[in-house]
Amino acid sequence: MLWPREPAILELNVWTWLDSLRRRHGRALGLGDVPAEEWDRLVAPGFDGIWLMGVWERSAASQAIAREHPNLQEEYRKALADFSAEDVVGSPYAVRRYVVDERLGGDEGLAMARRRLSQRGVRLVLDFVPNHVAVDHPWVTERPELFISRTGGGEGFFASGGNLIAHGKDPNFPPWTDTAQLHLMKRETRSALTETLCSIADKCDGVRCDMAMLPMVQVFERTWGELAAGDTTTRFWPEVLGRIRGMYPGFLFMGEVYWNLEGELLAQGFDLAYDKRLRDRLLYGDGPSVREHVEGSAGIGSLLVRFLENHDESRAAGAFARPRHKAAAVAAATLPGAWLVHEGEAQGLRVRLPVQLGRRPAEAPDAEVQRFYDFLFRETLRGPFRRGQWESCRTTGWPDNQSHRRLLTWARAQEHVRTLVVVNLAPFSSQARVVLPWADLAHRTWRLFDVGRGVVYERSGDEMLDPGLFVDLEPWGFHMLSWQ
Repeated sequence: MLWPREPAILELNVWTWLDSLRRRHGRALGLGDVPAEEWDRLVAPGFDGIWLMGVWERSAASQAIAREHPNLQEEYRKALADFSAEDVVGSPYAVRRYVVDERLGGDEGLAMARRRLSQRGVRLVLDFVPNHVAVDHPWVTERPELFISRTGGGEGFFASGGNLIAHGKDPNFPPWTDTAQLHLMKRETRSALTETLCSIADKCDGVRCDMAMLPMVQVFERTWGELAAGDTTTRFWPEVLGRIRGMYPGFLFMGEVYWNLEGELLAQGFDLAYDKRLRDRLLYGDGPSVREHVEGSAGIGSLLVRFLENHDESRAAGAFARPRHKAAAVAAATLPGAWLVHEGEAQGLRVRLPVQLGRRPAEAPDAEVQRFYDFLFRETLRGPFRRGQWESCRTTGWPDNQSHRRLLTWARAQEHVRTLVVVNLAPFSSQARVVLPWADLAHRTWRLFDVGRGVVYERSGDEMLDPGLFVDLEPWGFHMLSWQ
């Protein structure tokens, strides 16, 4: 199956999801044993892909470190008051081996899960961690030359045989002590990772690449200084992605990326890149800051991954005040690009679970949030608001009223169907004239259906073009209008 141009992807924490299914069904379940109705429930909203986060074999060393780490202990207690050592299964990003953990059903279970998703028209995404592996990965003892190492002592290194190997890190934080840092400027390391990625590509339709900016030459050199010496003339991602694409046409690469490096990552061959700045501006910013970001990234907008939460972020229902949450979700769902939805987001769950835990707390869904996301899925994933050519719309105000600057406005056209989205990202009412981009609206009256309010407005096409469609929105309000 080919990926659509702007996919909607659901992130699912495999370990905690299967644990919840075991409790619901009263029996042990691996990926190959998941009942059909559970797959139906997952894909029912209309997702194009499911990201099964955390399928790979967990590291015993990572588990031991995670169980004793004092800062993590505090996070566990906040998320799961009755947690025990057995609930700590280790980090999914300290990979022991790229085989499916037997406790999750093994490779056979994953193959069955992929078939069942494919039967429902849904593609499978898995994790790939290019920067590091677990400290007990077989390569650490069998192929130590693949890692950053040094002689003599040093903080952030661990002894393995006769070698001192670096723990993985990014340049801004302390090392991850359950990981071993790969030397990505070595040809043999890139070759080994390419072989690993080939084995992953046999099992899925795309990968989410963890911290995908770390292998970039300039970032790697900033992180490791003189220890980064090697083949810095060959860029990691173009080499690796080029080889994979030659064998697996249509395979999707989605990159977790920060530090304003989205454009560069896309230029190196990625299909999609995280848009963390949008999430932060929707949460902390205002209409002008979001509009500036959208307009500034317009050239790559259809290649960005829009989201309000994922396993690294606070839960949206807890981070956003309720009216703002709805406005932000409408924006994330209707902008161009991919839309990433995190398991539990659509139910209004509030507890952010540390990835090292294999059990989540019992939380009752928030009925209002659930109804809202049901509506949003219906109108975007199965409706017209994510289809067709996207265009930003111009707004105008009046000399004594500049509240139009707080409004986000965009439109789409596909065949005879037109849609317009207007979001008021402000805690006060805002008014504007919204100028539509289609000259063929002229000389007739149109019936605009507001899907969120259940109201039909009759408007002149000439007015919609000049001076523009008049809108008056309450604080954090939105219009989702469609007509044909």
